[in-house]
Amino acid sequence: MAATDSAQKPVIGNEDTTAGFAYATAVYLLWGALPLYLKMVSHIPAMEVVAHRVIWSLPIAAAALMLRGRLGDIWPMIRNPQKLAMGMLTASLITANWLTYVYAIGSGHTVEAALGYYINPLISVIIAAVVLKERLKPGQMVAVGFAVVAVAILAWDAGGLPWISLTLAITWGFYALARKALPLGPNQGFFLEVLILTVPALGYVIYVERAGIGHFLGAFDANDTWLLMFAGVATAVPLMLYANAAKLLRLSTIGIMQYIAPSFVFLIAIFIFKEPFGSTKLIAFCFIWAALVIYSVSMYRGRKS
Repeated sequence: MAATDSAQKPVIGNEDTTAGFAYATAVYLLWGALPLYLKMVSHIPAMEVVAHRVIWSLPIAAAALMLRGRLGDIWPMIRNPQKLAMGMLTASLITANWLTYVYAIGSGHTVEAALGYYINPLISVIIAAVVLKERLKPGQMVAVGFAVVAVAILAWDAGGLPWISLTLAITWGFYALARKALPLGPNQGFFLEVLILTVPALGYVIYVERAGIGHFLGAFDANDTWLLMFAGVATAVPLMLYANAAKLLRLSTIGIMQYIAPSFVFLIAIFIFKEPFGSTKLIAFCFIWAALVIYSVSMYRGRKS
């Protein structure tokens, strides 16, 4: 099944393909390694990092459309009020997700970030049940119950809800839901999002640079310029790979493979960043891992039925 960039009828994969596996493996490994880059820019405010993620993603997204001969799809997207409004919604959700993630890594909460993406599929199940009125299968209900127990344990241990984990899972869950409703191909949709965000991002970068507190022009460290420019590659390439992988794999396959990224993030947090991971967190994560096993088995059986 060949990939397509149709601006009107995005194709959702109904079978697994070799190209789809290659795309998905690459993207989840890249996302899994992303904390290593974000730790290198942890001395830069999260808002500034996200602004540069947007700015430097725009030329990459434009180049991807140009190479595929889809640059002509841009103006009809902008002129369509419905697509523009949906693009603003998805852009807002992905911005909230990026800000939370950058803050989490920079402030030493990488374990919580990993948890957020572990519970994301379970949050997506809840969103589907509430928003789309989908009925939960017995296995899904048990998995969600285990996740609730895990969150409760972490909340008791920390004296409050794990807001970083929940924010990451909820914003990505709603982003995925809104993105599926956006009648655009994956690359066109990503370009529309970063195009919308570029105006406020540029305004913010100009403001901090003129105020003498920006990092791009090398006021603090000349290496920051190159690190911030690399934000575009670190952002745009995985997102576009993911969008194309989703078209070439079954949703259930994508659902199972998505655990690769948070597993790498978790290992980086424990063994490279040396973040604390006591017995209480271990118990909570055991509930999460059990929930994911139950959820995956339920999803696999559903695909076979």
